[in-house]
Amino acid sequence: MTYAAELKTRLIAEGVKTCIASYVDMHGVLKSKNVPVAHLNRMLAGSEMFTGAALDGVPQDIADEEVCCMPDAEAMVILPWKPDTALFPSDLWCEGKPFVPCSRNILNRQIAKAAKLGYVMNLGVEPEFFVFRDQEGPVTPVSTLPHLEKPAYDTTRVLDNMDWLQELVDAMNSLGWGVYSFDHEDGIGQFEIDFDFADVRTTSDRFVFLRMMAGVIASKHGAFASFMPKPYGDRAGSGAHFNMSLADIVTGENLFVDKKDPRGCDLSKLGYQFLAGILRHLPAIMAVAAPQVNSYKRLVAQGSMSGFTWAPVFMSYGNNNRTNSMRIPKGGGRVELRPSDSACNPYLTSAMCLAAGLEGIAENLDPGEPNTENMYLVSQQEREARGVFMLPRTLKRPSMRLSLTRCHMRCSERRCSQAGPNINRLNGCPI
Repeated sequence: MTYAAELKTRLIAEGVKTCIASYVDMHGVLKSKNVPVAHLNRMLAGSEMFTGAALDGVPQDIADEEVCCMPDAEAMVILPWKPDTALFPSDLWCEGKPFVPCSRNILNRQIAKAAKLGYVMNLGVEPEFFVFRDQEGPVTPVSTLPHLEKPAYDTTRVLDNMDWLQELVDAMNSLGWGVYSFDHEDGIGQFEIDFDFADVRTTSDRFVFLRMMAGVIASKHGAFASFMPKPYGDRAGSGAHFNMSLADIVTGENLFVDKKDPRGCDLSKLGYQFLAGILRHLPAIMAVAAPQVNSYKRLVAQGSMSGFTWAPVFMSYGNNNRTNSMRIPKGGGRVELRPSDSACNPYLTSAMCLAAGLEGIAENLDPGEPNTENMYLVSQQEREARGVFMLPRTLKRPSMRLSLTRCHMRCSERRCSQAGPNINRLNGCPI
């Protein structure tokens, strides 16, 4: 019996009637076709075709060959709220080969590149989102409790939302995601649910699925989930911090751990090289990590009732210090991208981070010393003296007019005395 036949037999025995061949558009939104389980073998062979020109971000003309879904059976999930339906995350193919612009394929290529070097990238995402009442008129949170000036971690507000929240957590755990924490965040009606890290493709699949699942479950309770980066102008926005590390592809050992790190961050040399590569390309990464006009309303120095924003605006890194765009959380062994938000396409964001990190390793980049103080209180002159500049303020191309300062990413061969990190090769930086 073939694998497809065995899988079909198992799904039928479990009561599955419909299979979904699913992929994402440029925005990370799920698109799909539904197939009766009796035709699963055809679906797994790529039977489901799509007109690319009808999709946002699929660069095809109406005269071009259609794209098709090649389902990843290992990534299949049975919908917790609809157990007669199974969803298969898929790669897009065209003319008998992987379709180059497909988001999941872009990530797959970087995964393959890392594998050749003996690495597997692990990723943990910390998704934040709001849940509002589904009603006409002003947008209001599900809870009718009075607003607090600082609602972060408020126990009463978590308990007041427990009906839909517990159902969502139970659904995530039924899929084996390992939810280990959830809380009320700094926005009104804002929550964060944290679950176990996994390899980068698995976590990206889960993040995309979570956005759909949260919406479905919220709707059962007369509400809707919003992953909009900044719903309220005076409250915290919704981030999706990317926690990244590289592991040995054979042993699974975390290669970013170094308890003898002289910089005191418990990060290995490999981890610093990876981090430096991301810092070098952070302005470009921002285009996919913070992909909406609304994203940049979150990336402001002061934008919430709690004072300084939780979304850093500087191209800098530090220890367990949330005022840097790149943070090394306490205990080390991973690096965290903080400006990324919950509207991002996780395949593209993680692919760009992985590509940049591998470049940092290949070129032996070093990010310099960590910034350990509140970067919002450091003067602009002092920041620029350290080679620290602002992140892009909009989705427009960032300005390349920077002061001549020492670059904080030094290669092993020479010290760069030209401009800051977002100049790099565009203006002839030797690194």
